[in-house]
Amino acid sequence: MKTNVKALFVHFFVFVFFLITALAYFHPVLQGKVISQSDIVQYTGMAKEQNDFRKRTGEEPYWTNGAFGGMPTYQLGANYPHNYVKKLDKIIRFLPRPADYLFLYFIGFYILLCCLKVDYRLAVLGALAFGFSTYMIIILGVGHNAKAHALGYLPILLGGIILVFRKRYLWGFLLTAVAMALEVSANHYQMTYYFMLLVLILGVAYFVDAILKRKLKHFFISVGILILAVALGITTNATGLMATKEYADWSTRGKTQLTLDPDGSPKENTGGLSKDYITAYSYGKAESFNLFVPRLFGGSNNEDLGENAKTYDYLTEQGLPRTRALEFTSGLPLYWGDQPGVSAPAYIGAIIFFLFVLGLFLVKGKLKWWLLGGTLMSLVLSWGKNFGLLTDFMIDYFPFYDKFRAVSSIQVILELCVPLLAVLALREVFKPSIETKKKIHALKFSFFIAGGLAIALLLFKGTFDFTGLSDGTYTRYFGEEVMTMIQLDREAVYINDSLRSLVYVLLAALVIWLFLKGRMKQNLTIVALGLLVLFDLAGVATRYVNEDDFVRKRTMLEPFQETALDKQILEDETVYRVYDPSEGLNGARTSYFHQSVGGYHAAKPAGLMELFDYQVYKNNTRVLDMLNVKYIVQQDQEGKRYPALNPNANGNAWFVEQLQKVQTADEEIRALDSLDVKTMAVVNTRAFPNISRFAFRKDSTALIALKEYLPNHLTYVSSNAHDGLAVFSEMYYPQGWNAYVDGKLTPHFKVNYVLRALQVPAGDHTLEFKFEPEVVERGSKIALGSSIALGALILFGLVFSFWRGRRKEDA
Repeated sequence: MKTNVKALFVHFFVFVFFLITALAYFHPVLQGKVISQSDIVQYTGMAKEQNDFRKRTGEEPYWTNGAFGGMPTYQLGANYPHNYVKKLDKIIRFLPRPADYLFLYFIGFYILLCCLKVDYRLAVLGALAFGFSTYMIIILGVGHNAKAHALGYLPILLGGIILVFRKRYLWGFLLTAVAMALEVSANHYQMTYYFMLLVLILGVAYFVDAILKRKLKHFFISVGILILAVALGITTNATGLMATKEYADWSTRGKTQLTLDPDGSPKENTGGLSKDYITAYSYGKAESFNLFVPRLFGGSNNEDLGENAKTYDYLTEQGLPRTRALEFTSGLPLYWGDQPGVSAPAYIGAIIFFLFVLGLFLVKGKLKWWLLGGTLMSLVLSWGKNFGLLTDFMIDYFPFYDKFRAVSSIQVILELCVPLLAVLALREVFKPSIETKKKIHALKFSFFIAGGLAIALLLFKGTFDFTGLSDGTYTRYFGEEVMTMIQLDREAVYINDSLRSLVYVLLAALVIWLFLKGRMKQNLTIVALGLLVLFDLAGVATRYVNEDDFVRKRTMLEPFQETALDKQILEDETVYRVYDPSEGLNGARTSYFHQSVGGYHAAKPAGLMELFDYQVYKNNTRVLDMLNVKYIVQQDQEGKRYPALNPNANGNAWFVEQLQKVQTADEEIRALDSLDVKTMAVVNTRAFPNISRFAFRKDSTALIALKEYLPNHLTYVSSNAHDGLAVFSEMYYPQGWNAYVDGKLTPHFKVNYVLRALQVPAGDHTLEFKFEPEVVERGSKIALGSSIALGALILFGLVFSFWRGRRKEDA
């Protein structure tokens, strides 16, 4: 009992230390400031209508018309009934953002190391190494909150898996189930998917070990327990998962029915994302060394060298004022790697890399092999199109691999494995059971490899030309002389950071050598290494995310300022859409103030995106008419932006006289080339075989008008002397939207590739469209049942552990 109390005190003080460290690094949050995150700015625009509706009514709409002509809010922070995991997550992440995510990094990795029975001092060191890894910090700077969220829970999930294999079945099961529930709740399935690839490698390592040690029974019991735990954790998030799957099939992540590209050529890939899109961000093979040397390939597209830049010297020599020169060198395009652009290098730390190599010599058994396997898997898959043989195989044959873009982000697995093996190496260094001679031998080899790599990079500097993909553009704008200076700055940071890494490796090796020679105590050695790791990693991280990135809270809550253009449009109080060609489908500013056909999302509605690719980008303005785009933002000769009124917009709904039949999606989208969208509509009868009537009449007084608008409930009034076909300027979504004619449920169908259509009887009627997603109702019931089961099992675990502890005391 005394041991348990002591352990609790240790964990409590570690908890407080992590809390203080997270707040210290992001100290502006203590002043009420928030970090300026570009992706969150875009999210705020996308979710504006949803959030306003929620505040006004206290209800959840599950649909927004603010972006892309209309889409579900499943990927925009929708709140689901009985989502108790989300409530637990909010309790865990109680610090102000982004300190909450940094704290989650720390505590998650600490729990993982505790599950591996690593001494708490080394566990703290490992947690700092994981949390301050440059990639982990930079995703907080740009606003990849969901990714950071998911990465924070991955170490805890891994810890639960390891506990089960260590025969701690009950607590391993519970930790795995809870961690899986929190991981899925983070809503970044790409990170979870990549982690499962690591788990496969771990499973192979444990399976081979079980065969060699004749412990297959334990292995299969562990696998069975883990399957149950993972299933329970997943089903507590049933609503979100089911809704995401439903939306994904409708989005660009789903399978398209089109077989031809916009130019008429055969479509290469009709299931998932295209290979070019998936591999656009592919890590260069040589670029991978910036895991060890941060600015080997320049660092980022926006490096601040200030007066230390050769470019600064050149500009001031040419007579440019000092302030103008500093302004230019505060954002130099130093990155010259294979990717379109990066915000920072994925630097894991020179010392951590050195300790990882040391672990390859000192750590034995299955732990080393699956960590090495996971590291190599992560590295080679991050090369993407630069290792096409493997990448193409994964895209073509591995389930769901083609659903995710930016393959370079798979290096998150490496970010987990490398510091973990590094800490395990230190555990071996401090083990008295291993002879000192063997440790020194491993230390020498590790130093020669890591230090030799830094020296080799310095010696072979001449093999690089330091030219980047965008250098031609900069040359056209600023001239060859400025571009030459920028290339010299790239070379300078290459040399400086290579020397920097060499020095840190030398210092870390010296500290360990002093300990092995008995000239430094263990505690002092751990503190010295911890400080070196902290200075190394935090020193690089602060280059890219620091107090300058924080702004007043109001700036992020209201990231877009209303302009005269917006005010002019908002004077029109009818329901319509706005299109800003300069923003297109990659910006959410318009969505913040108006209903837009544009937006910003990683999984856009596939139909609308295809409509733009095949029609709008070919200047078919009739498509904008049928989407009820009433205002198009344009520029006059002086560059002033103004809203051009589109007098041809069809309005919210209209009656058509003819329904044109086609048999395929290709024919349907091609029919829009010349379709008179005001009097005709086109329907794919293979998708809707029950349609039997294709000609309709409407008299001169026929009308249909939007009477009441809510994002999830549209009410129209119609009047027509004949049976008619009404087309609505709303996106057709096959699940959830129900049509009612005078309160009676009536089938509706898709026309014009993306819109809704409804047959309306003659006379005066009230027409309604209500978004009533069954997936939310079904998923909520499953989530409730799973949450009750998980809660009961946790309670049982606590009672059982208490009872077992009392029995041991009595014994």
